[in-house]
Amino acid sequence: MHANTYALAALVGIAAAYAGPTGAQTYPSKPIRYVVPFAPGGGVDTVARVTGARLNAAWGQPVVVENRAGANGILGAELVARSPADGHTLLISSNSQTYNASLYSKLPYDPFKDFAAVSYLATATNLLIVHPSLPVRSVKQLIALARAKPNELTYSSGGVGGGSHLAGELLKSMAKVDILHVPYKGIAPAVSELVGGHVTFSFAVVPASLPHVQAGRLRAIAVSSAARSSLVPELPTVAEAGLPGFDVFSWYGTFVPSGTPRGIVEKLNGEFTKMVQVPEVKSKLAGLGLEVKSGSPEEFARFLKADFDTWDKIIRGIGIRVE
Repeated sequence: MHANTYALAALVGIAAAYAGPTGAQTYPSKPIRYVVPFAPGGGVDTVARVTGARLNAAWGQPVVVENRAGANGILGAELVARSPADGHTLLISSNSQTYNASLYSKLPYDPFKDFAAVSYLATATNLLIVHPSLPVRSVKQLIALARAKPNELTYSSGGVGGGSHLAGELLKSMAKVDILHVPYKGIAPAVSELVGGHVTFSFAVVPASLPHVQAGRLRAIAVSSAARSSLVPELPTVAEAGLPGFDVFSWYGTFVPSGTPRGIVEKLNGEFTKMVQVPEVKSKLAGLGLEVKSGSPEEFARFLKADFDTWDKIIRGIGIRVE
């Protein structure tokens, strides 16, 4: 499916979300399923548990966080796409929601048409981390070593098609170097293998990587986002340290099945927007290396379209495909 088709589908999904009766007066009328399409303990799961607890407290209805991991987020997303459009089944996801549209030749749902965007929640950068035994302290030195030793350096990721994988492939493409990719089932084992010296470097979200850096088990040489992180302001970005234009970050947001009444989408958005500004929530997320972000459903939908356009071009240019 080409980018212009997804653009049209996105608009259709937004329109569907805002059609029909409001439905908000009696919502929620039963427990809410909060589907996390990844394993427990990761960034998406953590954000779900923080925000789910606030939703429970605000509305007095149980909010059950349900992990449906598998296939880079596809299994959980499919569950939500096929659920009743009544606001009682939510999806919380991240970049895979837009990556998968380009990575996979066929999906069991349309990532835009079958969902309505609800709310942006937070963003996070990745640290570019290396094993302390590696004789590099900068992005330029890492690239120089990779050029001197083609196919000898290795990088770990949390799985094929995930953010850490795409960050590594983007570095390889922009720097024009040959480095071997070693995928694992989650970012935690990917970082653990790096700590053990079984791979050379990795890109990993701050919560999974910073404790190891602080303990001296790993060395951080840059952050992947376009702007420096307030958590590690001394670290340069990959872009400023050697690869201009490099920008990889994680985002977190919520979705409901397409066709969910407008009033319910607005009520959910209002609650999420309010909760991420609560000092306690901001503090908890900041402690995990996340910066809160909010906006209207339309603003989040526009962001998703732009994110898809950006990564569709990159993924097709690099030639990554998952069958």
